[in-house]
Amino acid sequence: MIDRGLLRRALAELIGTFGLVFAGAGAITINAVTGGAIGHVGIGLTFGLIVMAMIYATGHVSGAHLNPAVTLGFCVARHFPLRQAPVYIGAQLAGGLLAALALRGLFGNVGALGATLPRDGAGQSLVLEFILTFFLMFVIMAVATDVRAVGQAAAIAIGGTVGLEALFAGPISGASMNPARSLAPALVSGTWDAQWLYVLGPVAGALAGAMAYALIREEELVGGTT
Repeated sequence: MIDRGLLRRALAELIGTFGLVFAGAGAITINAVTGGAIGHVGIGLTFGLIVMAMIYATGHVSGAHLNPAVTLGFCVARHFPLRQAPVYIGAQLAGGLLAALALRGLFGNVGALGATLPRDGAGQSLVLEFILTFFLMFVIMAVATDVRAVGQAAAIAIGGTVGLEALFAGPISGASMNPARSLAPALVSGTWDAQWLYVLGPVAGALAGAMAYALIREEELVGGTT
């Protein structure tokens, strides 16, 4: 039997991730098209603001993961059922892919469609993506799962963290923190250099961030979540 509730939540994840990639990677693409009209600060703010907006729009429906690494982080901390993770992750990847296709249709293969690329070697960017995603997931766990935190502040805190990290780390690794955000533009633009690090770094960072927050809350970590 089809779980219509799960399908509705997956659709929310698809739309939310589409918005994230369309606006965020779109800002990079349009910056290339216009010769720098948006600028680095504008790109960083765009990522933070679109994440904030999509959390407000879809958080009450699907939880607004918008990121395969975040979904897996919630799983390991027992805040999301592992059996539903493939549906969420599939929806997130599909949303990112559709957004990248839309950008290519609108602007052509410009600026690698916002694909993330390491500036000074894969190793440096791998560590940076791990640390960035660790703190992003740590913040998400704090404001989205802890009843002691103010619920209405979740979108602001998470969007602010994304924007902050994009502002200072974007020039080095692209500040992806999200496999769906990186893989979709890379695939559609044919820019596949070192894309493995934008899977490994964010996933490892999210798992570590979720476990770290669970430990300071004295929560039981996942053992056999189904």
